[in-house]
Amino acid sequence: MTAVSCSHAVRLLFVVFAACVALTLSGCQPRSAATSRPAGTALVVKVVDGDTLDVDIDGSTVRVRLLGIDTPETVDQNRPVQCFGHEASAYLAQLLPKGTAVRLERDAEARDRYGRLLVYLYRIDDGLFVNAALLEGGFATTLSIAPNTMRARDLEVLRLQSQRDKIGLWGACLAFGSPIDAAPTTRG
Repeated sequence: MTAVSCSHAVRLLFVVFAACVALTLSGCQPRSAATSRPAGTALVVKVVDGDTLDVDIDGSTVRVRLLGIDTPETVDQNRPVQCFGHEASAYLAQLLPKGTAVRLERDAEARDRYGRLLVYLYRIDDGLFVNAALLEGGFATTLSIAPNTMRARDLEVLRLQSQRDKIGLWGACLAFGSPIDAAPTTRG
């Protein structure tokens, strides 16, 4: 190898080395607090009702709706409070206090007609599948709206079990969606 070609090779190696160092260091830059969480994660800001909550994603508050389930209404101005609605909201608030880190999993559609982000939600600290926990505890029924049906079968199994065992609303209410003041003793 001649001195000229050797010097050229050394320069080329130096450029490649410098580029590798630059690429490596660029991945080590400190991130701001707002973007320090991995993609697909958020922090709970507040629970709105049993199946809706606000989360912080990269410094912005985003309203999310839990996919595959429906809880009794408590905040719809056009409908009366439904049986077990307050309990469902309280249970979700117990599962997800303010500041809880959660992982968001989307299905086919990102948002509903109200602009809410549609998600399956998991608590990061223990992996709890929140949508499923609401069904298991009898705080929700299933709600499957195509094309967002990725977990529909698994969620339906949980609803059937809690309904069969009369857990939560299935033992306390006449039916899902019945008014809060409907007496369960009038069942036929």
